Amino acid sequence: MLEKYEIEIIGYIYNDYKEKFGIPRQSGLTKSVISKIVFNKNYSDKSYFKGLEQFTHIWLIWQFSGTIDKEITPTVRPPKLGGNERVGVFASRSPFRPNHIGLSSVKIEKIDFDENLGTVIYISGADLMNGTPILDIKPYLPYTDSHPDASNGFALDNTDGLLDVICSDEFLKKLPANMIDGLFETLKHDPRPSYQNDSERIYGMSYGDYQIRFKADDNVLTIIDII
Repeated sequence: MLEKYEIEIIGYIYNDYKEKFGIPRQSGLTKSVISKIVFNKNYSDKSYFKGLEQFTHIWLIWQFSGTIDKEITPTVRPPKLGGNERVGVFASRSPFRPNHIGLSSVKIEKIDFDENLGTVIYISGADLMNGTPILDIKPYLPYTDSHPDASNGFALDNTDGLLDVICSDEFLKKLPANMIDGLFETLKHDPRPSYQNDSERIYGMSYGDYQIRFKADDNVLTIIDII
């Protein structure tokens, strides 16, 4: 039996998702939200990334840092099953896992080198909360990593259940222009738990330094305030 060993954190991701609620449920859904990965000093040298510019996408291996102290159970209740039906933890992408490890495929937008920070990778499509520890990155290889005929199981297709997002010009003026597309992409995938459909309930979501308040009725989500 192998002895346990420490996995070293190589860096952290930074973006506008400041809390769990509102983060896309899967990677690749919000192409307009840009995140950056800043690497720890020991791993920020250009040499570690030589040749990475030839790839368009990477795998992120990361840590569910917010669940490390949570109890792990053999079954979980996926939101897509209404929060009532249980499946095995290994049949889900639940954050409550034995080793608290996540896996996401994201697109490289650019690789930059900062005199103070070292190598910084800008990516789109991340489903990680701001400040999430990164454990490793690997190039995404479409000829072997993509399986178009694979089954979705109980999970919905990425176009199922999309909402129309409505917001007045008055509220949109409160947001920087470069945040609007990302917010709309995030909200159209419906951040609410699948088992909550009260049209009168007001939800609040952190996005960057803003609080987004909204209601949803049928297939329409309406932003009612931006603070």
